[in-house]
Amino acid sequence: MVQKCSTSDLEIWLGLGGGGGAAGSTYYPLEITNVSNHRCRLFGFPGVSAISVSGRQLGSPAQRDRSHPTYHVSLLPGSTLHTVVRIADVLNFPASRCKPVAASGLRVYPPDQTEAAEIRFGFRGCSVKGSIFLSVQAVQPGVGIPGR
Repeated sequence: MVQKCSTSDLEIWLGLGGGGGAAGSTYYPLEITNVSNHRCRLFGFPGVSAISVSGRQLGSPAQRDRSHPTYHVSLLPGSTLHTVVRIADVLNFPASRCKPVAASGLRVYPPDQTEAAEIRFGFRGCSVKGSIFLSVQAVQPGVGIPGR
């Protein structure tokens, strides 16, 4: 049986070239590459949240976007899978419910893991919990950057 991928088995990165906008949000492929020397598997949703420069979580964690199927994905060494992260334009939220601030990146927990990876990436986020400005899809096979 193939073991679950641990955070230390993975390199997690944002495919910035693939960001696309729609209806007040931008969508980014979140790429997960197996950098270990063994095959491992992932299933379900990563945990994603915005972080401040000090590493503090901003607002609420990403909501799970269940509009796509959930896959069991087996990753050979050097292989990449992806998911999609949606970042809403927080300037469309009432300022009192959101309290917009500069986010310095994303904290990402691979499915079924308690150790996170951090991706440095600047954007605007909500500092108030309860405002859902992030969503994430389940992991999917293959690279998510268009044209790759």
